[in-house]
Amino acid sequence: MNLVQITDQKGKRRVGLVAADRIVLLKKAATTLDLARMALQAGVKLSAMASSLATSTTEDYAAALKEKRVLTPVDHPDPAHCIITGTGLTHLGSAAARDGMHKKLSGAKEDLTDSLKMFKMGLEGGRPKSKSEAGVQPEWFYKGDGSWLVGPGKPLPIPAFALDGGEEPELAGLYVIDDKGRPVRLGFALGNEYSDHVTERQNYLYLAHSKLRHSSIGPEMVVGGIPASIEGMSRILRGGKVIWEKPFLTGEKNMSHTLANLEYHHFKYDGFRRPGDLHIHYFGTATLSIADNVKTQDGDVFEISAAPFGAPLRNPLKAVKAAHKPGSVKAL
Repeated sequence: MNLVQITDQKGKRRVGLVAADRIVLLKKAATTLDLARMALQAGVKLSAMASSLATSTTEDYAAALKEKRVLTPVDHPDPAHCIITGTGLTHLGSAAARDGMHKKLSGAKEDLTDSLKMFKMGLEGGRPKSKSEAGVQPEWFYKGDGSWLVGPGKPLPIPAFALDGGEEPELAGLYVIDDKGRPVRLGFALGNEYSDHVTERQNYLYLAHSKLRHSSIGPEMVVGGIPASIEGMSRILRGGKVIWEKPFLTGEKNMSHTLANLEYHHFKYDGFRRPGDLHIHYFGTATLSIADNVKTQDGDVFEISAAPFGAPLRNPLKAVKAAHKPGSVKAL
């Protein structure tokens, strides 16, 4: 089952089930978070609650996308209570990339970069034998709150201070914290964990700076499980023409960590189990256009797609002027 959030033709927020080229609208629940709370209160699966609220009213899916009325598949009414994070060095990559990585890993320990050491730790300890056992910690980063999230079709801003604006096609886990402080996974979505790779390449300690950018998820959320191996396509269009494209692999079969291990190491912190909060967590990627020396520019469009997630996620790049300048902090 795939869910979407839209603004209907009357301007009202609605949740809907994707049924081929139509969106079947639900009653009673105006948002995915409303639907999740109803399911938690009733003690039923999210899919069962959604099915029970389906109406005979539908919307044209393609028209809603074209008119930019499709929203992120989940959001929070108070953006400060939506926490966006991610983990890196989690994916095995292509066969060629794996071969090159393993050759580097076979060298002397003192010759390994910190990134390679972290990747090796994941290979050796990221997949514990049981879900009750904690594996090695992954690389982790913060991306912002809900105000840093943009919807399908909406622009990803390039800050005036940025050195790059690059796509990261990723799997994102979507979670709500229930009234007892327990993380509950709502589902998964495709995401563009947009980052500044040029800044990151200057020094790996700039990773935190490079990740403080907007990102996007959607259009659809897959409720329930997903395949162990997922193959998608990442593209960049300029002037309506594809200037770069490459397939990407995700899902547990293509990762050095289990999803359960990544989830544990995020939610083990008490502050990330605050009742009512929404969490969007990116699980990483191994496919980037910058690896092929692509330089993105204002107006380029990112397109990320994978079969289980339905419609592609598209976002244009948009350069923005500086809103804050050196020396503009005032003393009180």
